[in-house]
Amino acid sequence: MVNVIGVRFRKAGKIYYFDPAGLDIKQSDNVIVETARGVEYGKVVLGPRDIEDEEIIQPLKPVIRQATPEDDEIERNNKEKEKEAFQICLEKIAKHGLEMKLIDCEYTFDNNKVLFYFTADGRIDFRELVKDLASVFKTRIELRQIGVRDETKIVGGIGICGRSLCCNTHLSEFAPVSIKMAKEQNLSLNPTKISGVCGRLMCCLKNEQAAYEELNARLPDVGDIVTTIDDLEGEVQSVSVLKQLVKVVVTLENDEKEVRVYKVGDLNFKQKRKKDKSNQIDDELRVLELLEKKEGKSLLEDD
Repeated sequence: MVNVIGVRFRKAGKIYYFDPAGLDIKQSDNVIVETARGVEYGKVVLGPRDIEDEEIIQPLKPVIRQATPEDDEIERNNKEKEKEAFQICLEKIAKHGLEMKLIDCEYTFDNNKVLFYFTADGRIDFRELVKDLASVFKTRIELRQIGVRDETKIVGGIGICGRSLCCNTHLSEFAPVSIKMAKEQNLSLNPTKISGVCGRLMCCLKNEQAAYEELNARLPDVGDIVTTIDDLEGEVQSVSVLKQLVKVVVTLENDEKEVRVYKVGDLNFKQKRKKDKSNQIDDELRVLELLEKKEGKSLLEDD
């Protein structure tokens, strides 16, 4: 077991582990640490705790110090300089006529590097832009191309649920999502209804996937033959996953058909051989691919 603290360097960013080095560090404290990019200013989001050795990426670097008022002032000044640098970079992009969208600007704590994040449809030759920016800022310049999901995470926004985006508020890393999750949850496969602000599949599809898998496992499939608690035989017409109710078309004694709703516990059923759903899913994927070509974006792949 290793004693560590968890530090973030940007809102809803990835959590990195550091050795508290015997310092009395608490959650929400600000600390100065050494990273691959140099000395950085971060916020402690996980207080001191013991975790397994295999969860640590070695070497585990120690905290340099707790942030002082002087460090806090440097960080505030850096944030102000980032706003100015962002505007300067926008002007330089326009000057060089580059087809790229500037998303964010970031100074390292020690000011030895300025990072610019951007999106573009393809590869961009920004060598002249880097030279131009280096002559202005007199420091190392790094331009980093990011995907649409990372862009949305940085910029933020409001989701179709009416709340701030998960990726911008609390989601440290993007969860892998697939069209099969939407299928499992009986959602419409209309791209506009299962896509987030970024145009990709909504991350929240992952949140309820385990619950839906467990609930679906208890239910018969549509088309299965079941025996009801009142000794009637019928065919499953539809199921309500969350309510665990099954709508069954039963055959009465006079051979009339009637639709009744039962709790899944009131049914006995032996599932017939599973239908080959792969062909159906493949057809749906082909429909989505056609829609993607029309809209010029991908809905099936993560960044």
